[in-house]
Amino acid sequence: MPALLALIAVTAVWGVTFVQVKDAVAIYPLFAFLAVRFAIATATLAVPGASRVRGLGRNGMAAGAFLGLLLAAGYALQTAGLERTTVSSTGFITGMYVVLTPLIALLVLRSSIGLGVWAGVVLSTVGLALLSGIHSGSTLGDLLVLAGAAVYSLQIVLMERFAPRYDAIAFTLVEMAAAFVGLGAVALALGDLSVPRGWTVWGALLVTGIFASALAFLVQTWAQRRTSATRTALAFTMEPVWAALFGYTLDGDRLGVWGWGGCAAIMAGIVLAEPAAASTLARLVPRAGSSSTRRSPR
Repeated sequence: MPALLALIAVTAVWGVTFVQVKDAVAIYPLFAFLAVRFAIATATLAVPGASRVRGLGRNGMAAGAFLGLLLAAGYALQTAGLERTTVSSTGFITGMYVVLTPLIALLVLRSSIGLGVWAGVVLSTVGLALLSGIHSGSTLGDLLVLAGAAVYSLQIVLMERFAPRYDAIAFTLVEMAAAFVGLGAVALALGDLSVPRGWTVWGALLVTGIFASALAFLVQTWAQRRTSATRTALAFTMEPVWAALFGYTLDGDRLGVWGWGGCAAIMAGIVLAEPAAASTLARLVPRAGSSSTRRSPR
């Protein structure tokens, strides 16, 4: 029970950050925000992980850097979409990574997928179509978030191949550092780097950098060693629910009947696809196994 509650708490942190990030990037440049966020996450993980990085070897560091750049691309797409659409839509569409992950595995690794995934794809597609028709959101924003979810899915599939071979903290530290370098280079090229000002921006940076990234990963690793894959999958389906709750209470999301119907359809698709997604990823690492659709933290 403590492990399950810890995972639900992590998803709640991920859910509330959608509101915080949306407010922050309205007044501070997107790529600069993400660069500073990953700088904070890197510094936080450097404390327990710096001495372990050498043990990754050249191949491990290269793999971690590549996955970190994928992570940076996913966050950039998701945050750009969040700027243009609602918090609730962003949460539910991001959750579609669960549905997309087995499809990415099919395309990249020729892995077979079950009927549950296809049913999830149909329901989620219907939900996305319903969401795209509401006036409070943005079709472009929704599509950017969907593209970000697809990049997350690719990162997850590759993570399941690489991560079991290497120390988890050291590997994630390299990921965070690579994401920081990549996003920082873009922010520098755009001339957006400047010292963040105000609690709205700093609050979002500290919560996302320390709690939603570095500490969430450590809690997730601890919890998944102490609970079942089924309970872990159940906990992760709470992320879009938290996002909708915080979007409604803190950001004034009012999606209407069709919008909330779309969210419900996406949620049903996620619930249907989650067990099949976990099974697909488990087959990718038959020796080490896979505890769930494990991700780098939001």
